[in-house]
Amino acid sequence: MAKVIYYTACTLDGFIADERNSLDWLFEVPDGDDESSWEQLMAQADALVMGATTYEWVLAHEPELLEGPERWKGWYGERPTWVFTHRELPPIPGADIRLVQGDVRPVYDEITATVPGGIWLVGGGDLVGQFDDAGLLDQIVLSVCPVTLGAGAPLLPRRITSSRMRFAEVRRDEQQVRIVVDVDRSPSPRADSRTSS
Repeated sequence: MAKVIYYTACTLDGFIADERNSLDWLFEVPDGDDESSWEQLMAQADALVMGATTYEWVLAHEPELLEGPERWKGWYGERPTWVFTHRELPPIPGADIRLVQGDVRPVYDEITATVPGGIWLVGGGDLVGQFDDAGLLDQIVLSVCPVTLGAGAPLLPRRITSSRMRFAEVRRDEQQVRIVVDVDRSPSPRADSRTSS
């Protein structure tokens, strides 16, 4: 079973982007020197999944990606990326970008049939929530920053209580606090329908 990890940065008040879908707040926060979390994620993740807003933000802030895959591959290697969207989006030449839509379960099945290892949910929060709704979320890795926005895109707009989540690790790196939370997969809707029939 592929491990599904939501890896992101968020503010103290639980937002991953401001009301304009901007991450400018994040670039004010010192990165720190700890590369181990990124390296650990890359060692586990054989595929990426993101929503259209996240993909468009990446393209808007790195327009040279549309000229070739060098920078993309410098970050993510040869990992295929599934982008959930209801509209046409420009591809990154030479990168394995797959545009999909609909329920996350069939896409998860496609991913696990394509790659052997884990899946990094890049965002946004509602897409991650859909994975949890389908019983497909295993871990949340947060870099919590000393910033408040008051409004914006929430970290994970779902109710998941401590009956399913446990802190696995907490550590400080400069002006970020790294929190790793293990998540017990929720019963999938298929399992619920079998037990109720």
